[in-house]
Amino acid sequence: MRDFRIRFFSILLMKLRSIWHAASLILLTTTGFGQDSADVIVYGSTPGGFCAAIAAAREGSSVILLEPTEHIGGLNTGGLSHCDSNQMRRESLLGLFEEWHKRVVKDYTDRGLPAPYDPSVKDSARWIFEPHVASRVTNAMLKEAGVTVLKKKYLQSVTKDGARITSLVTKDGTYQAKAYVDGSYEGDLMAAAGVAWAIGREGRAEFGESYAGKQFPQQKPLMKINGFDDTGKLLPLVTTSDSGAATAGDKYIMTYSFRLCLTSDPDNKIPMPKPMAYDPARFEIARRMAKAGIKVGFDLYPLPGKKLDGNNSIYGQFSLGFVGACNDWHSADEAGRAKIWEEHKQYTLEFIHFLNNDPAIPKKIRDQYANLGLCKDEFAATDHFPPALYVRESRRMKGMYVISQKDIIDSPEKDDPIAVSSFPIDSHDCQRIAMKDGGVINEGTIFPVRVANTRFGYAYQVPYRSVLPQAEQCNNLLVPVALSCTHVGMSSLRIEGAWMAIGQSAGIAASLAAKTNVPVQKLSYPILRERLIAQGQSLSLPPPPATEKK
Repeated sequence: MRDFRIRFFSILLMKLRSIWHAASLILLTTTGFGQDSADVIVYGSTPGGFCAAIAAAREGSSVILLEPTEHIGGLNTGGLSHCDSNQMRRESLLGLFEEWHKRVVKDYTDRGLPAPYDPSVKDSARWIFEPHVASRVTNAMLKEAGVTVLKKKYLQSVTKDGARITSLVTKDGTYQAKAYVDGSYEGDLMAAAGVAWAIGREGRAEFGESYAGKQFPQQKPLMKINGFDDTGKLLPLVTTSDSGAATAGDKYIMTYSFRLCLTSDPDNKIPMPKPMAYDPARFEIARRMAKAGIKVGFDLYPLPGKKLDGNNSIYGQFSLGFVGACNDWHSADEAGRAKIWEEHKQYTLEFIHFLNNDPAIPKKIRDQYANLGLCKDEFAATDHFPPALYVRESRRMKGMYVISQKDIIDSPEKDDPIAVSSFPIDSHDCQRIAMKDGGVINEGTIFPVRVANTRFGYAYQVPYRSVLPQAEQCNNLLVPVALSCTHVGMSSLRIEGAWMAIGQSAGIAASLAAKTNVPVQKLSYPILRERLIAQGQSLSLPPPPATEKK
């Protein structure tokens, strides 16, 4: 009888343990609470980050996606709603990129609305969507893949055993994995892990790049206005009076801005917020430009839902880009970035107030901008203002292979491709210079470098080596967003379509490395290639595009 009772209670105890374990797994899966380890950890939910997380999970790995802010999806869900892939070879953007876009369109048609575009047609048509639709699709794909998504997990430090990351420490939790993916725009995880990186622009001689160094394109000529005030000081929003040597590199990066989601529809419009303070003198340089007949304003792209995507004008002389204000973003801590973010928001609201009210702006243009407001049905958590700053460029890894201008234009084929990119080489302004002998000129713009007589950039293969750190620095980390390239290379790679494709491949590689317990640098490329193709990736260069009629 005693033995029977012992066996009975032992069985009961095992049953209770089994039930508790199952309940715990359900709790962890649905809430993420208490989960601090996985096969793969992705830091940063940018397009490259969330695609890496989904791809790794679809390979059968447990995945935690840590996002330092409260916003998931980066610019894909943060206001960039006019997809820049219209300048890319879309037949080479398959996999998660194509699936994501098909699901965006399905979101519309399932609600009885017209399809805003056709992802099956790989031409240069505009692909456009609303931010809240993009967010709904992104979160659904992450949930379906079984990715544990944790927000407000700001990176503090990394622990390592030799060249291997053993844990990632955030301000309110420590997380462990076998393999890691840095999905951040800034390369924060790679920097914390001791991986070498660069910031700013190379000199022309370093990689033999004609688009390196200082750039003064003919399309943005010297403006015949004075960049100094009556006392000889630089006007506000002019960054310098000395551009530096023409062929030399520097620590400057292309301007950041917000992608605004706007509307003139009275049923959905919220008045544009007033800036906390507005000093008309701050925009004296823009006023002088406008009086001289120089373009001042920003681009507007039509979206579904009677909305518009507002973007910094690369062809304009003064626009949404807060030139020179982003150079310290990469090195700032959480509070520092919050301050820079607010400064960019303040600049944006002040600039819009200037466009709406300043007599130097022609009335027709004033009225056009004044008729626009924010959208009631977008970004409710941030008072309808976009939550994501457009970080076009930040740190760039110094990895096993550095993608430069020659890889884009002259030598596009690689032995270890993980994606095909094809956005034009395209950089926004880095400096606004008041010339001592007269005039003001913007510096840093590289106007889109395309295949002649087409709308497309050059197609080139992105090598696996470009997402890998040097093995002695870190051997279980992949970096698909702040990947190894020059400033000129990033001017082409810095686009959501490319980052989604590269991120997907990095996630697959991370899963394979975690399963086989080998350094990411030692992963078998033939095996990786097989899994990339199985997940729908396109790795072959497309044929040259047909030239367009002029």
